[in-house]
Amino acid sequence: MKARRLLRRKRLAIPAALVAAGLFVWFVLPWCIPLPAGLTEAPASPVLLDRNGKPLHHLVLPDFTRSEPVSLAEVPDDLIACTIAVEDRRFRDHGGVDLLATMRATKDAILHRRTVSGASTITQQLIKLSSPPAKRNLSTKLREALLARHLEMTWSKDQILVAYLNRLPYGNHRTGPAEAARFYFQKPLADLSLAESALLAGLPQAPSRLNPVKHPARALARREVVLARLAKNYDASRISSARGESLALRPLPEAEVAPWLSSFANDLPITQMLTTIDADIQGDLESIVSEELAKLADSHIKHAAVVVLDNRTREILALVSSGNWRDPNGGQINGALTPRSPGSALKPFTWLLAFDKGGLHPASIVADIPTRFRTKEGLDVPENYDRTFRGPVSVREALACSLNVPAMRALNDIGGPRPLYDLLSELGIGTLGPDPAPYGLGLTLGNAPVRLLDLTNAYATLAESGRYHQTRLWKDDGTEDSPAISHPPSAASCFLIADILSDPIARAPSFGRGGPLELPFRCAAKTGTSSDFRDNWCLGFTRDFTVGVWAGNFDNSPMKGVSGVAGAGPIFHRAMLRLHRDHSPRWLERPEGLIEFGIDPLTGKRTAEQKQTALVPADRPPLFASPADRDSSGHVLLDSSYSEWFASPYNRRRDVFALASGIPAESPLRILAPRDGTTYVLDPELPNGGTLHLATNLPGQADWSCDTLEVSSGGAEAIVKLKPGNHILIATDKRNGGKHDVTIKVEQR
Repeated sequence: MKARRLLRRKRLAIPAALVAAGLFVWFVLPWCIPLPAGLTEAPASPVLLDRNGKPLHHLVLPDFTRSEPVSLAEVPDDLIACTIAVEDRRFRDHGGVDLLATMRATKDAILHRRTVSGASTITQQLIKLSSPPAKRNLSTKLREALLARHLEMTWSKDQILVAYLNRLPYGNHRTGPAEAARFYFQKPLADLSLAESALLAGLPQAPSRLNPVKHPARALARREVVLARLAKNYDASRISSARGESLALRPLPEAEVAPWLSSFANDLPITQMLTTIDADIQGDLESIVSEELAKLADSHIKHAAVVVLDNRTREILALVSSGNWRDPNGGQINGALTPRSPGSALKPFTWLLAFDKGGLHPASIVADIPTRFRTKEGLDVPENYDRTFRGPVSVREALACSLNVPAMRALNDIGGPRPLYDLLSELGIGTLGPDPAPYGLGLTLGNAPVRLLDLTNAYATLAESGRYHQTRLWKDDGTEDSPAISHPPSAASCFLIADILSDPIARAPSFGRGGPLELPFRCAAKTGTSSDFRDNWCLGFTRDFTVGVWAGNFDNSPMKGVSGVAGAGPIFHRAMLRLHRDHSPRWLERPEGLIEFGIDPLTGKRTAEQKQTALVPADRPPLFASPADRDSSGHVLLDSSYSEWFASPYNRRRDVFALASGIPAESPLRILAPRDGTTYVLDPELPNGGTLHLATNLPGQADWSCDTLEVSSGGAEAIVKLKPGNHILIATDKRNGGKHDVTIKVEQR
């Protein structure tokens, strides 16, 4: 009897132990395994936005997928119902592990001696998607089951469901329903139909095999399976309508606007990055470049780049890198950032220096005559583009018609390539190397490598009266304003350059009228063509925008005789029209310090007859005209430097000019010493006691003065006694009262 009681107790104890063990496994053991870190690290692809918040690029994650996490409220009820129906129909009822499905799957596996059907719940799949890859064995499945129980006791069903949906792979490197809807249908989640929801819900089972882009029949068959499972608890009429809906995919086009942009965001840790790009302008400019390159195909021009800047902020509103990003022959080279030879596009900066440092103004007469310059290789005898020489020309004509010889002479007069090199460097052109000497006077003709983005910004500095700022691609990037450059060009000189570049009449002798440089509103424009026609450029600005265009070939092969006007010019023209389509064009405001004088156009001198007017800096008025300027027949007399030109076939103006020997050239006053910006260090051991000799190019023609230093006479020039501090030395031209100044700094050792 006692033995029977013991046996009965043992029989009762075994089920109790099993129950206790089961409860331990179900409720306690799961807490012993920590949840995977991936559960709290929802993948989110960085999104590049245009300046107005419009998406430009959805960047890839490290696994090369794109994902846009959403809240459960953003997921349509149809998509939720379809996903639950096809993946885990008892999701709302089980505790993380579907015991009925597990027993069914186990039975099927025993009967068929292989895995026939799965039993993983949505919770278990979420654990799998959030964990590092592991072998699919019994141990892994048990661990996932325990973690599913842990998660079910920690999160709500809605939290689990939305985390699961945001991690589901939908094929074509898209993760989550929002990216799937965007890629396959180009629509937001809220606009999905029941049929589209069913199609997406079926893809995660085998995203590659069921890819609706490549295998639409398979995707539709899987959609039918989803709808069939949903039909048990859904409105029959809606199911019927969804079954009859045709597959209307709208896959995202592979070509995106500004395809170069993603490479600039690789190191930025921001999820959504607001760029300065205007998506509408960017898209239109890409179309313009593509259309214009097609027209130039017979001229062997394959590539082009465009930069558009907001002058005030220097924000990059648009940047076209090559014209065809998908071109296997260099299409993914960024032409805006590739140093190329700019040709004559650098000449405005030479004349800018000639205005600021050389005493010239737009009506000044300069010599376009055969000129020999000594170089290390020997004598250099430059020619103009048309291989002619015009003799005496105004600076306005020399710049507007892009004459080579006067530009080189002007650069030589202000000290050679160094001043131009220094100015370009301060304006952000950092591709010139450490020494300007190898370029020589050819620097003004563009024999140095320059980036389109940098040169466009230099032109924007002209439009902004000499105010330099660095270009910006990111809005609110936290960067401070660019530091002021040490020797900014004057606002007056910048305006005079802009005035010349916007003068279609002045450029007409070389470029004609009505071409691509002429717009229905006032606009500065300058072209450039490198030697052998390997590059051509067109840059210019209005009050608000600056546009730079480069056209050519990245393999450096020459174009077929295409100048900047014919190549880059039409793109520039259409870009300017597009920018001002919705933005009223404005021109620069004239700065203070400019006065309009009556000018004799043949001599560049001041006259009361008002034959022609010219804007001139008030502190550097032109010389007065005199009867000695002409002979008894009224011909303008030229000095002996014009002898060779005057006797040559190039001279077609013998009815206007006459040669007079013995007349000295009337050069504008220039300060030769000291050089502007020089720092001097006083040494008590110096025998001269810290004195400095002042010199101009016209000895005896300048009166020197300084408010902070003592100036004394030293023969034809002057001597100044140095002392520590910053000092401005002023040379006043005795002939016309024009003033020229330099700033020096003196330090005590």
